[in-house]
Amino acid sequence: MLQRGGRQTLKGIGKGGLAAWCCGVVVVALGLANPCLVYAQTPPRAAATKLRLQPHWLGENKFWYTVEPQPKRLQYVLVDAEANTVFRADSIEAIEDKLGRSVLSTSGPARVEPSETLIDERVDIQIRNDTQETVQLYWMDFEGRPQSYGNLEPGEAKTQSTFRGHSWLATQLDRKPLWTARVASAGEVLSIRSMEMQPSQVFERRGRGRRRNPSADAQPTNVVWQVKREEGNLRFEAPDGQVVFDSAKVDSCAGNDRCRYDQAIVWSPNQRYAFTLQIRQGDHREVTLVESTPRDQLQPRLKKIRYDKPGDNLDQPIPRLFDMEAKRIVPIDDAMFPNPWSIEEVRWDTDSSRVTFIYDQRGHQAIRWISIAPETGETRILIDESSPTYIDYAAKAYREFLDDSKEVLWGSERSGWYHLYRFDAQSGELLNAITQGDWVVRSIENVDREKRQIWFYAGGIDPEQDPYYRHLCRVDFDGRNLVRLTQGDGDHQVQYSPTRKWIIDTFSRIDMPPVHELRSAESGELVTELERSSSEGLWVGSDRPERFVAKGRDGLTDIYGIIVRPTKMEPGKKYPVIEDIYAGPQDSFVPKPYSGLTEYHALAEKGFVVVKIDGMGTSNRSKAFHDVSYRKLADGGFPDRKLWLQSAAAKYPEIDIDRVGIYGGSAGGQNALAALLFHGDFYDAAVADCGCHDNRMDKVWWNELYMGWPIGPHYEENSNVVNAHRLQGKLMLVVGELDTNVDPASTMQVVDALIRADKDFDLIFVPGGGHGIGSSAYCKRRRDAFFIEHLQK
Repeated sequence: MLQRGGRQTLKGIGKGGLAAWCCGVVVVALGLANPCLVYAQTPPRAAATKLRLQPHWLGENKFWYTVEPQPKRLQYVLVDAEANTVFRADSIEAIEDKLGRSVLSTSGPARVEPSETLIDERVDIQIRNDTQETVQLYWMDFEGRPQSYGNLEPGEAKTQSTFRGHSWLATQLDRKPLWTARVASAGEVLSIRSMEMQPSQVFERRGRGRRRNPSADAQPTNVVWQVKREEGNLRFEAPDGQVVFDSAKVDSCAGNDRCRYDQAIVWSPNQRYAFTLQIRQGDHREVTLVESTPRDQLQPRLKKIRYDKPGDNLDQPIPRLFDMEAKRIVPIDDAMFPNPWSIEEVRWDTDSSRVTFIYDQRGHQAIRWISIAPETGETRILIDESSPTYIDYAAKAYREFLDDSKEVLWGSERSGWYHLYRFDAQSGELLNAITQGDWVVRSIENVDREKRQIWFYAGGIDPEQDPYYRHLCRVDFDGRNLVRLTQGDGDHQVQYSPTRKWIIDTFSRIDMPPVHELRSAESGELVTELERSSSEGLWVGSDRPERFVAKGRDGLTDIYGIIVRPTKMEPGKKYPVIEDIYAGPQDSFVPKPYSGLTEYHALAEKGFVVVKIDGMGTSNRSKAFHDVSYRKLADGGFPDRKLWLQSAAAKYPEIDIDRVGIYGGSAGGQNALAALLFHGDFYDAAVADCGCHDNRMDKVWWNELYMGWPIGPHYEENSNVVNAHRLQGKLMLVVGELDTNVDPASTMQVVDALIRADKDFDLIFVPGGGHGIGSSAYCKRRRDAFFIEHLQK
């Protein structure tokens, strides 16, 4: 966290994250020259722990890493996994003497690794581009994220101040990794040369919005046909210039300027057929924002952003198939995909006998894998996924196409839990469930096509542990030989040896700092415990976070949350409660692995008990648990939250549920206000930041997914604007005028409704503020003062 002005404790700073006070600004060192570099004077809560080991593999069986047993003292650890030996030393030279070689040199395919400060002394090095192309240079930060350091032209060199053990990366201009190196000594010259690189996810692409572009897997090379585009039309020409097809002359959309061919062409392997999407354009709603106080001019500035909302007339993709030999467009019956939200993952069979795609129906109650025979245009549904509520396409729609074995791996909640299935790719026949049981697949780690195995994280697979804890597992494609590779009671994340023979398993809880184990990746058998973080000094009184579980609204389902108390609690005193809420259905939100929980502790020290709860309607449990939120976002899991708090108060008399505050941002802002509108008999004060207070006003993808389509009366029933007259308790609204995530007008419509209902409330409208402005220092100070005034006085 960077904070201008007052002193701020920095979370998670170790040797790799140095802090300085310079010109009134806290600076986190990112390998930059800084003459006033010092350790933060106020140690962070997590400083005594090793949150993640950073192994440096020396072949397949040996690796080394560093730990900090005492402040500013590094220990170097050499592990031989095969021999099950651990050697600890006080210098890197001792490790090198033990091995008889340098440990900073690399061989084989290079792997991009995070930086690690091995010795706390700056060194000057030179980085020289010895390739024949311009490269982009990046410093890899301590979390493995690339930080740009500009371009280097061919032959150009630059002197760089850095640290021993820091990692540097060079990429081509399209960001394809080209070279990486780790700093070994002062004065060395790092020569950028093209090298063999291991596959890397350095530059991740994320997004859950509308996806309509066809994919172009295994596109044939040297396509003979020429593609010409003009004013939204599409024309194919033969090599001799002869026109094979011109959409302007024969297409049903010809002359309609809202129909366009602007998507990728996906050619059949034999180049006879071309598949693409024609887009019938929607209304393309824009939201207008006024920047009242731009820093570079006196007068306000008007901004417009593209922002589709629920119920809008959206772009509609129309599959089009062209036969080059017959010089015709192949007619396709769209009865099986009449109202697409998206058409994606377009694929041709290698023999050009069919083209397939994934159809996601608007409203997200049907996802289908559809094939088209190019000679006839005949369509067929191969896999049909349906739900009376919603299919969570944004988080629970895993698909893997295995062309060699003609199979498809498919994620589904059809059993009531999110699991993996195997289908025959030719017939669409279900071959088997790969995983099954009253637990869920959380994410896919790896698919080994040769061994026909899937590595994945599971939640709830250990009935004796918190169902949100992730465990690494492996299973065969046919559903046999399920192996759980991690065991400890906590949330797990693993790192692999180069050929996945060994795993380093790191697990922790909010009340237990990380434990690091070396295990066999084949059996999960424990080889040795590498490190166990000490909790000494992390909690000095009653401030140790507590995991708490209580029954939900059905009297059967466990609801999980955490409690954070002040460091010193007065005997017999009762403390008001503040809940941090975010009940968006796209995930679960109670922290599980160890973290400093800095904000919660800071708030608790002001005389509160702070809680975080995952009620029904959030994700990562059963389908029934998740579906509680369908068309009922105002539910927010409140019936479960109130029961959880009542159970906590019954067990701990210091918890005063006659004084309860709540705060949240975005969907959490919607929830926080809903607490006072629909549960004002329980909640007394709320701070709602940048809330999507009426789901008709918010972004289309998120709201139509969970609230459904078409728009119906349920949207109005869930609206905080419509229900503003029901306000009980004390309310603070926060919004930034330049929020591009949630339309700021959503909050201002609540303001209007409250004024018309003659309700008192506080409003912080932040000029120039964006989404989440409620987390700024100013707004948090006002939030805390608001709760002190209304819950403690």
